[in-house]
Amino acid sequence: MEITKTQNGTELVMAINGRLDTNAAPKLIAELDQVLVDGVEKFVLDMEGCDYVASSGLRAILGAQKKMNSLQGTMIVKNVVSDVMEVFEMTGFADILNFE
Repeated sequence: MEITKTQNGTELVMAINGRLDTNAAPKLIAELDQVLVDGVEKFVLDMEGCDYVASSGLRAILGAQKKMNSLQGTMIVKNVVSDVMEVFEMTGFADILNFE
């Protein structure tokens, strides 16, 4: 999995490329811990290049949502492929995340 980050003022965009599985989730969590800090008001998770999400990846995404809630910011998940959206819907994540 590759992670690309772009910051524009208070907005942070993170793009995921590859599988978000048990091997990749710790890398994502570490990245999120470093970049989701005071001053980030909007976090956009671009999942266009992500074709698979395991339960550990779901936990990482949920952790990012909780962190943004604690920072009183917003998180948007965008460009989700249909197979991954199906996972979000089956697990109830579709009800707690904001999608574009």
